[in-house]
Amino acid sequence: MASRADALATNINLSKFGEATELKKRLWFTIGVLIVFRLLSFIPLPGIDPTALGLLANQTRGGVLDFFNTFSGGSLERMSIIALGVMPYITASIVVQLATSLSPTLNAIKKEGESGRKRLNQYTRYGTVGLTAIQGWFIAVGLESFGAQQGVQAVVDPGMLFRITAVISLIGGTMFLMWLGEQITSRGVGNGVSLIIMAGIVAQLPKTLLNLFEGGRTGSLSPLLIITIVGAALGLVAFICFMERAQRRVLIQYPKRQTQRGMMQADRSHLPLKINTANVIPPIFASSLLLMPLTISQFAGQQATQGQGWWGDFLITLNQYLQHGSPIYMALYGAGIIFFTFFYTAVVFNPEETADNLKRNGGFIPGIRPGKNTADYLDYVLTRITVVGAAYLTLICLLPEYLVAAAGIPFYLGGTSLLIVVNVTMDTVTQIQSHLLAHQYGDLIKKAKLKGRIR
Repeated sequence: MASRADALATNINLSKFGEATELKKRLWFTIGVLIVFRLLSFIPLPGIDPTALGLLANQTRGGVLDFFNTFSGGSLERMSIIALGVMPYITASIVVQLATSLSPTLNAIKKEGESGRKRLNQYTRYGTVGLTAIQGWFIAVGLESFGAQQGVQAVVDPGMLFRITAVISLIGGTMFLMWLGEQITSRGVGNGVSLIIMAGIVAQLPKTLLNLFEGGRTGSLSPLLIITIVGAALGLVAFICFMERAQRRVLIQYPKRQTQRGMMQADRSHLPLKINTANVIPPIFASSLLLMPLTISQFAGQQATQGQGWWGDFLITLNQYLQHGSPIYMALYGAGIIFFTFFYTAVVFNPEETADNLKRNGGFIPGIRPGKNTADYLDYVLTRITVVGAAYLTLICLLPEYLVAAAGIPFYLGGTSLLIVVNVTMDTVTQIQSHLLAHQYGDLIKKAKLKGRIR
């Protein structure tokens, strides 16, 4: 029976997909939630004029808000109730995780197990409400003043009532999206928040491709440039798949044990350390942390253009320097990716805990003493491969940004979106394969029991 199980593990029978009832329910639930997410992106905020919104989209096109608009699936461009997407939730989770690493009180709560995790999640939700309220307020203020110089009002009836209504609507939309993500994680397939972000990016891909080929038809983009962009995108996909599968395998040896035949046999295993242990989290965290102040400055700058003073000049200058492809924006984005790669890797993988587990189970690395020396060796290896992983993520995210800015492409086409789509797709497919494998193991156990009863 063990040999049949090994064969199933290496060669999953996809023909059993129709028989996996539980997996089909999870997939249909996930698809249904993503459809609800797309429908919500077309529900506008109360009191918004669609004509003025089109002017807003054209005026800010090519700026930093295009990046945010891609992550939200076009919700920001349409000013829907989920215009902020799940970015406030991600920013709040970053703050809570950083605070947990720095605060002994929060670190003690984290070690309480399930109850501690629930308390930290509650703090994250409170932070999400606060951040959404701040961003929503500045968005409402910016919408009121937008288009006044051109004689166009983006808001039908400006005033305090509109601001309060907009803030409440945005808070409700973000919290509902956060709840949908949690439901996908528990009752669907894949990570809910990542799938929502990926769904927003994928929803914008047809529009991006249409703009690309439209540029070739009108002559604004040369055919050679279009072929180069498509070829580079396919090459990036292949490179991302290769790097995400890359591992550094650390040899683990266990002491000799006596088998049933009386022979002494030593067991060997490998501890796989991924080159990119942090996965797609660093680009999401870095973009979320960078987009929050940029969103505030962008919409606050709409009102600042009408006034005078150092504050208005500061906001206008900030928006000019932090455009896509600008050196300051790319430097901040790259620094954020590198920081969160090391930070999240340290959160996910603990060398001391891994060394203690190996010592308790009798395992050791050949040539390395168990205990502290093993922890130091694992930390040394992990630091070296994390440098490679951070360089890989930074290259994937920043190189397309620079090339798009240098080529003068009038729409957003970044490597961050491609990285998120490929990573989330790979993780989701892996989870589907795990469900199929579990289903096939269940069938194998049932057949073994039936054979045992016949005998």
